[in-house]
This record gives sequence, C-alpha cells and structure tokens, in this order.
Amino acid sequence: MLNQKIEEAFNQQINAELYSAYLYLSMAAYCESINLPGFALWLKVQTQEEITHGLRLYNFINDRNGRVRLTAIGAPPKEWAGPQNAFEEAYKHEQMVTGLINSLMDLADQERDHTSSVFLQWFVNEQVEEEANTLKVVQKLKLAKDNSSAILMLDQEMGTRTFVMDPLLGPTVGFGGAGAGAGA
Repeated sequence: MLNQKIEEAFNQQINAELYSAYLYLSMAAYCESINLPGFALWLKVQTQEEITHGLRLYNFINDRNGRVRLTAIGAPPKEWAGPQNAFEEAYKHEQMVTGLINSLMDLADQERDHTSSVFLQWFVNEQVEEEANTLKVVQKLKLAKDNSSAILMLDQEMGTRTFVMDPLLGPTVGFGGAGAGAGA
C-alpha cells in the first residue's frame, strides 16, 4: 500500500511531467512557426518522453494500491526569443524537474518507503540524461550564434531524433510515427 504523503507527491509529479509535455509541445509549435521542423520534431519526441514519465508514475501508484488524482495542467509559454532561448528554457526546466525528483527521493527516504526509493532511482538517472541532452542543444546553438546556415544544419540534425517506447509501459500506449514502437 502506498503511503498517503508519497501518493500525493507522486500525483503532483504526474502533473509536473504532463506540464513538461505541454511545455515541449508549445516549444515545438513555436519552432514550427519559425520554419524549424527539425527542432520541432526533437521537441515532439521530448513531449512523448514526458508523457511516458507521467505514465510510469501513474502505473506505480496503481500498482501500489494508491489512487491517481489528475489535476489541471498550467498553460505553458507560447513565444521565445529564438531557438536558443527556447532550449535554454528547456534546460532550466529540466534542472527544475531534477529538483522535484530529488525532493521525491528525499520524501521516500524520510517515509522509509524503500519500494518508492528504488522506483525513483530510474527518474534520478533519467534526469542526468534529460539535462545533458538539452544542454548539448543549447551549446550547439551558442556555437551557431546567428549563422543561419549553421542553424539550418542543426535543424536537420535535430530532425533525426526518434521516440522509442518505454518497455515498462508495454504495448498499451502508442503514439504512432517513426520509431514510436508498438501500440494503439
């Protein structure tokens, strides 16, 4: 059975993960509006990843006989000063999510909920990857500066990213498209 404090915190994290998806989808829409489809695709893949993170938490709560309680998702920003600004904001956002995950880990330790601690270790490791991936894009955009040819080349590179279904979620969740894995 899931501890009430852990259940509430995990429900809040589901909201944070779904907000992250909403934020990245808004950034994708912005990139499409300025004719950078590769950056948009990269961000759409990130959107799919964030949804799967929320579903991991959703499944865990249910597996521990808890109750998932979804709440309203806040509206994300709609405009950025350019792709570099968008990805700098994405990097800051990932750092904030890392703080949320660390707080969940602290709570699980305080509550002596070893099962939740073990479960959260995946998220701790995932956040290292999330921060590194967004920082790499920021660094490349800083190198490109205002060189439109370099930005267009980077846009092509970003457009090669694919989504691979989280194997723990199985075939019950599908998003379609190249590299999306099985599902409906």
